[in-house]
Amino acid sequence: MRNWFSTILLLSLFMISGKARAANMRIVPVAKGWAKSEVNAVIFRQHPLTTFGNEQYIAFYGEDSSVILAKRKLAEIKWDIRKTRYKGNVSDAHNSISIAVDGKGILHMSWDHHGHPLRYCRSITPGSLELTTKMPMTGQHETRVTYPEFYNLADGGLLFLYRDGASGNGNLMINRYDVVTSKWSVVQHQLIHGQGQRNAYWQAVVDKTGTWHISWCWREHGGVESNHDICYARSPDQGKTWEKTTSEKYRLPITADNAEYVCRIPRNSDLINQTSMTVDEKGRPLITSFWKPEGAQSPQYHIIYHKDKQWHIRQVSQRKTPFALKGGGTRRLPMSRPKILTDSDGKVYVIFRDSERGDLVSIAISKDPQRKTWHIVDLSTGSLEMWEPGYDKILWQRENILHLFLQKVHHGGRDLSSQMVSVLEWKPQ
Repeated sequence: MRNWFSTILLLSLFMISGKARAANMRIVPVAKGWAKSEVNAVIFRQHPLTTFGNEQYIAFYGEDSSVILAKRKLAEIKWDIRKTRYKGNVSDAHNSISIAVDGKGILHMSWDHHGHPLRYCRSITPGSLELTTKMPMTGQHETRVTYPEFYNLADGGLLFLYRDGASGNGNLMINRYDVVTSKWSVVQHQLIHGQGQRNAYWQAVVDKTGTWHISWCWREHGGVESNHDICYARSPDQGKTWEKTTSEKYRLPITADNAEYVCRIPRNSDLINQTSMTVDEKGRPLITSFWKPEGAQSPQYHIIYHKDKQWHIRQVSQRKTPFALKGGGTRRLPMSRPKILTDSDGKVYVIFRDSERGDLVSIAISKDPQRKTWHIVDLSTGSLEMWEPGYDKILWQRENILHLFLQKVHHGGRDLSSQMVSVLEWKPQ
C-alpha cells in the first residue's frame, strides 16, 4: 500500500500546474482503456463515474472494446475491476457508456448506441459488478436510441433521457425508474419534437427541490453548421407539465415554434451541441457552450444564466485561434465542449480542454456575481489530445469535491496505444 501511495503522490505532483496545489489534488489510476477514439471521454457521458454511499463506480471500454466496470472505497486507491460480457463499437465516439446507481444500490448501465436498439442492463444485486442480460425499459420507442443519459432523483429513482431518431430528425424521450417497484415507465415521449425537420441537442439537471431543467440547441440537418439558438424548459412536477421561466405552461410537445429562446444564435456561428448546465443555490439555471460571437474570428466559451427574471450572457474565454464547425459525425476540435458547476459559495466553474492551453484539464472560475471576471487554473501537464470533461455529479453535489474521469484519447483511429484511465481528484480552496 505504501508503494501505491508513493506512486499516486508523485503522479499528483507531476500532473499539477497553474494555481492548483498538491495538497488539494491527486490522480488515482484504474486500468488501461481504449484510446483510438474519444468514446471513453465524450461530453455527453453524464455519469462516467458516480458515487453511492462511500463507494465510487466507474465505467469505460477496455483495450479490446469490452465494457469495464470498477468500484472502490472513496478514500482508497485500489479498485475492484470487472470485465463484463458486453462490448461496443468503440470506433464511433457516439457509442458511450452511461451508468447510475439507484437508491437501493443497484447499478444501471446503457451503452453502445448511435441509432441502435436499446442496450440496457443492471447489476444483479446491490453493490455487485455482475450484470443482468439485456432488457427493455418500457418497450416503446426503443429501436433508434442515441445519447442515453441517467439522472438521479431524490427518492432513489432514476430518469433516462435519450434521442429517438437521427441527427436533424429526432425527438427527446424521458423514462422514469421507480426504485420501489423496480420498473420503468414513460414520463414524456417526444417531450421536444423535431417535427421531422430538426432535433434538439439537450443538457439537463435536477435541482435540490426536485425541479427538472432542460436546455438545448436545434440542428436542422446532419451538418453541425446548422446548429442554432439555445432554448429552455423546466418541470416543477416530476415531468408531468413543463413551463418557461415566466411560469407560462408549455403545450406539449415542445417545438421550434413554442420554445423559450434564451439566446438567439444564427446558423454557421460555430455553435457546438451537447454541453452542460447546472443550477445555483437558488435553483436558477446556468448553461455553458461555445460559439463564435458576431463579427469575431474565434469561437469562445460562454455562460448563459437566469437572474432577476432575465437571461444574461457572459463570455468566459479570450481565445485567438479560429476554426469552423462543418459536416457530420464526430469532429476533431481544438477545444472541448465544456462542463459547468456551481458550489455552495456561489462560485461558478467551467471545465474544458483547449489546444491554446496545451490540451490540459483547465477550469475557468468566477467569484463575481455578475460573471464578468474569470481566472483559469490548469490541473494537468501533458496533452490529453481529444479528452472532454466528465465528473462524479453525486460527489460534487454532496461535498463540493471534484472527481474527473481522465484519459488521453485520440480522434480518427490513429494508432494510439491504450491509455490509462484515471480519476483526477481536486478540492477547490
